[in-house]
Amino acid sequence: MHRPHILPIVASLLAFGLNTLAAVPPEAPERRSTLDDQRGVAVTVYNENLALVKEVRRVPLDEGLNRIALRDVSAQIRPETALLRNLTHAGGISLLEQNFDFDLLTPAKLLEKYVGHTVRVVKTNPTTGAETTETAEVLAASQGVVLKIGDRIETGVPGRIVFDKVPTQLRDRPTLVSQLQSKYAGTQDLELSYLTGGLSWQADYVAELGSDDSTLDLNGWVTLKNQSGTTYTNAKLQLVAGDVNRVREEMTYAKKEARSMMAAAPASMPMAQENLFEYHLYTLQRPTTLADNQVKQVALLSASGVPVKKEFLLEGAAHYYSDSVGDIGKKIKIGVFVEFANRESAQLGQPLPKGVVRVYKRDSAGNAQFVGEDRIDHTPKNETVRLHLGDAFDITADKKQTDFRRREPGNRASYVFESAYEIVLHNAKNEAVTVTVREPVPGDWTMLEQSHKHEKVAAGTAQWHIDVPANGSTTLKYRVLTRY
Repeated sequence: MHRPHILPIVASLLAFGLNTLAAVPPEAPERRSTLDDQRGVAVTVYNENLALVKEVRRVPLDEGLNRIALRDVSAQIRPETALLRNLTHAGGISLLEQNFDFDLLTPAKLLEKYVGHTVRVVKTNPTTGAETTETAEVLAASQGVVLKIGDRIETGVPGRIVFDKVPTQLRDRPTLVSQLQSKYAGTQDLELSYLTGGLSWQADYVAELGSDDSTLDLNGWVTLKNQSGTTYTNAKLQLVAGDVNRVREEMTYAKKEARSMMAAAPASMPMAQENLFEYHLYTLQRPTTLADNQVKQVALLSASGVPVKKEFLLEGAAHYYSDSVGDIGKKIKIGVFVEFANRESAQLGQPLPKGVVRVYKRDSAGNAQFVGEDRIDHTPKNETVRLHLGDAFDITADKKQTDFRRREPGNRASYVFESAYEIVLHNAKNEAVTVTVREPVPGDWTMLEQSHKHEKVAAGTAQWHIDVPANGSTTLKYRVLTRY
């Protein structure tokens, strides 16, 4: 049956479909932007695998839809933090879509993308050198190559594989692809900013003790590590010292080993420092290049003649005050510490970022020898830096419990103990020394007897300063009552 009234409806639907298709703009051709377009870059590096990158690129844009492939961004970029804005015309662009392509072109990746598609396999006759070409379908490529050639299945690579083209999903380097609308045509400066992993820094300090261990010279270096996957050429470098809170679940990048040896980059002046929120910001006064897979050092600070106090410390334990233990130890090592004040009056007085302090001292021939190192946390000015450099060779201690008994043993609710101790300090040096003996005494305690006067430096700590003569020894005896 002929139904002429249907024809106008069909015609209307076809017209609607054609108009809808016409309303969808065609995808803009991709325009590549490389580091040659870069007009400036600034990098702010935080302590733990985080950096803020800001770069300006001069890019030609068409009026309307544009698709810009920003190559050579960090391989560890956090794409959700990327921000693109127009510096030439404020508000001149509107970002429609953004894609970070990190699937990089390799032979294995190329094979994976061709699973289900055909390639050409070129074989060379080893005798004649003649080449033959066959068409093959790639069946699998994850655990090795599986090819279907004619009516047979082959594994491995029987020859040279020829591909027709590179799939659009594969990039030769990390690329951020931005699709945007531009109000203006012409070459314009675009600023791209983003957070990235793969960049970190720490402070490293080199200290040289004076001949009598009463002063030291301190030099601070910033050690930067770039494993982000790209190079930042002539970058404005800033560093943030402080513990910045971050959402750890979002930072899941794999760590890679640096491939270059440490390169010290001398600076003409220390880095400028200023306060930033509750942190400290350091700015290098000249541009520098952060090459990919490189460790770089730049000067941070320098101070001479900083007064130092050296201490020999014997530190006890709390457990033997509530039990009978007898001999506690023979030839116990004595720790060696040095400390200095981070004050202007001590030639310092500036915030010290966390890092490792390595200490040297010159021998009789004038050669600097390594004598120990320790790690410091972020240290504001007017605080004390204390370093544990090792254990003394010529100063030792013998320690034993000479008496122990429980007071009121029939009272189960009472835990009162009386114990006595003897500590013999030996000094094999040709000069007298002072050893600090620090005992953590638990509970409510009372010193009953002592051969040398103690200080109660904390609620649960008794401390003595014992002078030990050259090539001699001194014995400390004390009896203490502890109540729990």
